[in-house]
Amino acid sequence: MTNLLRPAPPPRLVRAGRPGPVGAAARLRPLRLLAWPLYLASLAWYVRGNGLPSANDVVFCWLIGALLTAAVHSGHGPRGFLLVLRDWVPVMAAVWTYSLLRGYGAHTPWAPHWLPQLDADEVLGFGRTWTVRLQDALYTPGSPHWYDYAAVTVYLSHFFLVFVVLAVLWRRDHARYVRLLTCYLVLTFAGFATYLLYPADPPWLVAQEGHLPGLTRVVSSTLTDIGLPQAQSVFENGSQFANDVAAMPSLHSAYPAMLLFFFWPTARPWLRALLVAYPLAMAFTLVYGAEHFIVDILAGWTYAAVVVLGLRWLRSRRTGRGGTEKRRVHVAPATRSLPPTKDTT
Repeated sequence: MTNLLRPAPPPRLVRAGRPGPVGAAARLRPLRLLAWPLYLASLAWYVRGNGLPSANDVVFCWLIGALLTAAVHSGHGPRGFLLVLRDWVPVMAAVWTYSLLRGYGAHTPWAPHWLPQLDADEVLGFGRTWTVRLQDALYTPGSPHWYDYAAVTVYLSHFFLVFVVLAVLWRRDHARYVRLLTCYLVLTFAGFATYLLYPADPPWLVAQEGHLPGLTRVVSSTLTDIGLPQAQSVFENGSQFANDVAAMPSLHSAYPAMLLFFFWPTARPWLRALLVAYPLAMAFTLVYGAEHFIVDILAGWTYAAVVVLGLRWLRSRRTGRGGTEKRRVHVAPATRSLPPTKDTT
């Protein structure tokens, strides 16, 4: 009863010149409202002047910018900035390292390989590669079809979709974010190691060297037809780090397969349909667009399966071992035999 009759405390006064939490939030509200419009306007300005980002490092910079923008919009303040930088700057450093090192595969002492891939694809295509068959049947120079635009969309998704999925997991399920990130990095650097040991020509380059009929890089040609260039890596411009012989395995095909194997065990039926459709659409795009031989794609799928399933197996073994140790520690006191005691009777 005394609590009910006790008068309410007087309102807390705010010292002049030092706004309280409400005042600070009111001052930051315009910045929160403008965060996404400013980010999107900056991205549109960049695309207009430089073209679509199509290099991992450039895409990653814009992704980190989006995460920082989300932190501002959500009102997390400096703590949100620090979390973004803590978890994503090391990843960006690894991606940049790969972008720099990838070009060394073009300068190995041994010549690039092309004949084994060509022979295998001619066997799979019953005497002609499927790239030649598809371009003869579907491609019209200078007149893009709807499926050419679809191929451009699928091809360019390689440069940002995995990062977007990682960003979503980072906000919703940090443990799965770490596991998918581990798969991505292992798969990426496994591909880089193969580029060093087995440099391989893509179909469009084999055609330029006269070993195939004339082929067109459909994605690049379609982007040129619509007047939309691609922004290149900030490291590769004017340097020797570009690599045209990094075709085996195809990481364009490996990343969609990685998503398939990673999410399949817990995915709903509609998501499983998308997980299957995406690698198939990417495979068609790569073959039709003269970017990869079929065997490059099969190698990419194999690398993805080995990495995802292998890391899952290692994690299950580690978890099982840890669980066994915990159970032993828990049950040992109950099952341990007691030392004999003297008879006091």
